[in-house]
Amino acid sequence: MVRGRIGIIASVLVALSLAACGGSGSTGASGGKTPYIAIVSKGFSQQFWQAVKSGAESEAKKEGARITFEGPPTESDVEKQITMLTNALAKRPDAIGFAALDSRAAAPLMQQAKSANIPVIAFDSGVDSTVPVTTAATDNKAAAAEDAKHLSQLVGGKGVVGMVIHDQTSQTGTQRRDGFIDWMKTNAPGITLLPPQYSSSDLNKAADITKSIIAANQDLAGIYGSNEASAEGVAKGIQESGKKGVKAVGFDSGKAQIDAIKSGTLAGAITQNPIAIGQQVVVAAMKAIKGVQQPKFINTGYYWYDSTNINDPKIQAVLYQ
Repeated sequence: MVRGRIGIIASVLVALSLAACGGSGSTGASGGKTPYIAIVSKGFSQQFWQAVKSGAESEAKKEGARITFEGPPTESDVEKQITMLTNALAKRPDAIGFAALDSRAAAPLMQQAKSANIPVIAFDSGVDSTVPVTTAATDNKAAAAEDAKHLSQLVGGKGVVGMVIHDQTSQTGTQRRDGFIDWMKTNAPGITLLPPQYSSSDLNKAADITKSIIAANQDLAGIYGSNEASAEGVAKGIQESGKKGVKAVGFDSGKAQIDAIKSGTLAGAITQNPIAIGQQVVVAAMKAIKGVQQPKFINTGYYWYDSTNINDPKIQAVLYQ
């Protein structure tokens, strides 16, 4: 019901805003002189999103475009993000970059963008809609499977393993959960997976979940955190519990995660390439503005890193710190 109300309200607001601007075609907030791309991300405070923003800004400068980049203060504030997207559409940009917190709640606004001839570039997390021209993102299922493979090796292919997943509404959340589970079920029959727990991308909530998992499972062999906040929370929870011997892997590469890997609290993690994600959003938006056909998915890559390769120049180039 909440999603439905959000979608209806957002659709009405966008319709009124577009009507007030006159017409349905996108003329660009800059009067056609400089292409304007409005980018709405899933968040803003985490180092990952700051790196995406940096990549988008550098590419916009190169392409001669103007961008705005915003996101809600937390990755659980779906309504705030929908309001941001509504307001962005009302500015009549030449293109929209959008990373959905709730892939279904945003779908009505995708139709509004289509009606206004504003191309949408999805990034990081897709939308349950055929409207986006393309999606620039990590192959999240494959990356999560890589995490699962390494954790399985670390625990010797057996034991109890927990999961702290950042959400169950975005495609990154469901894909990183399912990719991890599917690999374990197919390749590690000796591992018992606990039901996934959800942190809402809240570091302290992830830490509390981790401590609860440890308290309820004294034989816990390993644990997986599916994004920056969740992985940092897993590391914090392990430290605060005083539990020794739990192997933990994560996703992303903020400073706290890097420190946890160097200290041995986390065994390793998947780092995405957020700068490339930001760059590809702008590249794809400029192509869409010019009417250039594009693939439906732009794979921006990922890497496993741990204490053995963290200083490799290739890894250093994609760390978020």
